[in-house]
Amino acid sequence: MAQFKTIIKARYLRKENTDAEQILWRALRNNNQKIKWRRQHPIDMFIVDFYAPSIKLVIELGGATHNTKDNKEYDNARTEYLESKYISVIRFWNSEVEKNLPEVLNKIKEIIKRLS
Repeated sequence: MAQFKTIIKARYLRKENTDAEQILWRALRNNNQKIKWRRQHPIDMFIVDFYAPSIKLVIELGGATHNTKDNKEYDNARTEYLESKYISVIRFWNSEVEKNLPEVLNKIKEIIKRLS
């Protein structure tokens, strides 16, 4: 039942994405890295913003709500869990994507090279 709820929530999140998620999604879909990305993808009990299964890379975006103590602890626990599954996690602030997309994409490309 929990897995079903996670899938339903992921579908909802795909429809209700932030401006930064839309910007990065367009860029990732048009990448020349030949990496297939999934958006709002469930991994066990978590839903990650972007996931490249071929290289086990998660990209997470965050806004001001991720800067609270509780959310920082949750994000850290989530990252630890994903890394225990041999999934790499990289995080960016929404403002980084909105204001400096080329730098964000360069960082992603560097990580893709390292993981490929």
